Amino acid sequence: MPKTTANGVEIHYEEQGDPANPAMLLIMGFGAQLTLWPDELVEGLAARGFRVIRYDNRDVGLSQKFTGHKPPSPARQVLMGKLGLKPKVPYTLADLADDGVGLLDALGIEKAHIVGASMGGMIAQHVVARHPGRCLSLTTIFSTTGNPTLPAAKKEALAALTKRPESADEAVLVEHGIYLARTIGSPGFPSPEERLRERSQASIRRSLYPEGPTRHLAAILHDGDRRKMLRGIDLPTLVLHGEADPLVPVEGGRDTAAAIPGARLRTIPGWGHDLPLELVDDLADEIAGHAKQAVQV
Repeated sequence: MPKTTANGVEIHYEEQGDPANPAMLLIMGFGAQLTLWPDELVEGLAARGFRVIRYDNRDVGLSQKFTGHKPPSPARQVLMGKLGLKPKVPYTLADLADDGVGLLDALGIEKAHIVGASMGGMIAQHVVARHPGRCLSLTTIFSTTGNPTLPAAKKEALAALTKRPESADEAVLVEHGIYLARTIGSPGFPSPEERLRERSQASIRRSLYPEGPTRHLAAILHDGDRRKMLRGIDLPTLVLHGEADPLVPVEGGRDTAAAIPGARLRTIPGWGHDLPLELVDDLADEIAGHAKQAVQV
């Protein structure tokens, strides 16, 4: 698997599609490896005419880890936020955005279509706000604005995301991965048990690093409300969100679309916080169609 130095950080990435085609940068979310982008979706985007690049964010997968950089506790961050203060964190979402642009630099890519899922959508928002000249379009998938008045995640979804497995035994970790996927996944498009098991096992065997997500969470909490930043985005934007998302409720997608001038919103009934195979072709059509239309405007 290729690796490079981006923004001073070692980043592991994968590419698919003709290098001569327009670049599309896929940014994954909280504690998630690049493999959470389904191969079928990546292949579908490549087949639709794009050079598709997905990568592990810092502190996850095979990219550089920040061991020893202890973040403040979520409770402390929330309390200080209420007091109008921001504690120091190991890195921010803006730093993660600069990693993505640094990867484009390393690959010699001048401009790219930016696609982010969940926390990756938040990072993508920073990419286009901080580096507008490097971006051709923006697509956010089940992401949000940081607006504190929006509905919170459902209790069962948040509990599944933050629950620690009972042991580090592979079988226990695999079952925990299946439990998480089922809890936040799509009730209208449930994944087969065997697929969930295979993906959970493959993810664990590729990389297991539970410390990283604690710093990802600190970066999210530190970021706060992005609506003011989003109102300054002048880029063709597509917002995709599931109407059955228990982790980032659909109101987050609606708020994102409302904040970014001219953004187009599409919500899908039965879709949760995952990328089910049944939606791959539909999502590939939406993302690719939006990207192609963006450069024709």
